[in-house]
Amino acid sequence: MKTNEVLENIKARRSVRAYTEQQVPEEDLRTILEAATYAPSGMHLETWHFTAIQNVSKLAELNERIKGAFAKSDDVRLQERARNKAYCCYYHAPTLVIVSNEPTQWWAGMDCACAIENMFLAAQSLGIGSCWINQLGTTCDDPGVREFITALGVPVSHKVYGCVALGYGDPKIPMKEKKVKADTVTIVK
Repeated sequence: MKTNEVLENIKARRSVRAYTEQQVPEEDLRTILEAATYAPSGMHLETWHFTAIQNVSKLAELNERIKGAFAKSDDVRLQERARNKAYCCYYHAPTLVIVSNEPTQWWAGMDCACAIENMFLAAQSLGIGSCWINQLGTTCDDPGVREFITALGVPVSHKVYGCVALGYGDPKIPMKEKKVKADTVTIVK
């Protein structure tokens, strides 16, 4: 098969769920965020917004507010996470990017998914680990969570479609080998 630097970057990228405390440098963060803005968007509306948080206490408070929303859930697994003092939805990554969009277009979430993938690949190319974080997408309308994320800069009219944890992977945790499932591609000529 053909290969090049972009294809090798795609194949090398893995979700990182254990991070060192080393912060992502601002220049690298800006590069990653710029990559997000170059993602395709429906009708080129670009109604998305990217809120990057590198403040440890703000990240900890966000996690607590998400756990507060989980505590109100009927889902037993979420209630367990709410009670777990060690639970951290963003795996203690030093940077978290909240990806939100106007929910008025049916493709808003797809636009955000494209932007998130661009961030993953840009981060990988810079030697920075990443992971998709879903919890804020399901809790963003909880009053305590909404108040906090609005104060952080997420537009009040936006729904959160995902978050990106960014940081340097803990070298003590080995990366899993990617196993591509068989029979996932069909070519019709």
